[in-house]
Amino acid sequence: MPAADPAADTARHADAQAYRSKTVAAWLAVLFGTLGLHRMYLRGLSDRWAWLHPLPTGLGLIGLHRHLTLGQDDRLAWLLLPLLGLSISAAMLTAIVWALTPDERWDLRHNPGRAGHATGWGPVLAAIVALLLGGGILMGTIAYSGQRFFESQQGATLPVPLIVLRA
Repeated sequence: MPAADPAADTARHADAQAYRSKTVAAWLAVLFGTLGLHRMYLRGLSDRWAWLHPLPTGLGLIGLHRHLTLGQDDRLAWLLLPLLGLSISAAMLTAIVWALTPDERWDLRHNPGRAGHATGWGPVLAAIVALLLGGGILMGTIAYSGQRFFESQQGATLPVPLIVLRA
């Protein structure tokens, strides 16, 4: 039996696997990252983590719907709405990390055995958009969650004033 040639095996594997573009992956993370499409693009439909992305996004959307229809005093919306913000922020962080990965490292990991490709400005623009969206949404999520937490604590611990002082 002849010895296996590792270079030939790598070349066959590279031919069997489609080229994975860093630009496409970064923009998928920006646009559809909360649904896990960026992971499915890179790892296929069998990626378990990709299938878990829609769960917090869906729960957060339920919280947003409850907040818009029932008002800001709905306690379930308080709990569910931050999940949407965290899900979006996590997708934007993934887009930033992938977009700023050096081309050589990207190709070595996702396109083994193939010639490297220069990506140009596409991933950089994706990183800029992801930073703007992710940063703003994360700050809003932290502010909303902090406000709701302190409002719930204030109502639970402050005694009802018995005497009202007038100036």
